[in-house]
Amino acid sequence: MAGEFFEGGYPPPAFYFTVTFGNGSQVPDASFSEVSGIALEMETEAVVEGGENRFVHQLPKSIKHPNLELKRGITMLNSPLVKWCKDTLEGDFMKLIVPQTIVVKLNGADGTVLRAWAFINAYPIKWDIEGFNATKNEVAIEKMTFAYTYSKRSK
Repeated sequence: MAGEFFEGGYPPPAFYFTVTFGNGSQVPDASFSEVSGIALEMETEAVVEGGENRFVHQLPKSIKHPNLELKRGITMLNSPLVKWCKDTLEGDFMKLIVPQTIVVKLNGADGTVLRAWAFINAYPIKWDIEGFNATKNEVAIEKMTFAYTYSKRSK
């Protein structure tokens, strides 16, 4: 029965997570402040049955997922992650787009992996720098958005 609950019987906090790219090695600059877009949704098709006015059939069609978004403070241009984004988004399609697997892991307080999601054949599609404001004392934030073929949860 104890294995059914997380530490202390409470849901895990969402602030202790890791992100890895490609072969699973931790890229030195892969520390992100926020991850969003971990979702699956089944698309349905409405089919009206002739003579039946009480309801409309909702038939399963396909699985869709939003783009994966990663936010962090702006980092150095010589990092492998930034190089991948630059090559893909600033390469004018002269270089091949190189998809990679992105793995997001939610960790417990002791560092054990509680949940993990793999995003297969991911590649950057947007690289956004949040606005600058001289009246605020905030860190400059970049947001990287990735498309992917499919995702799978491994825990």
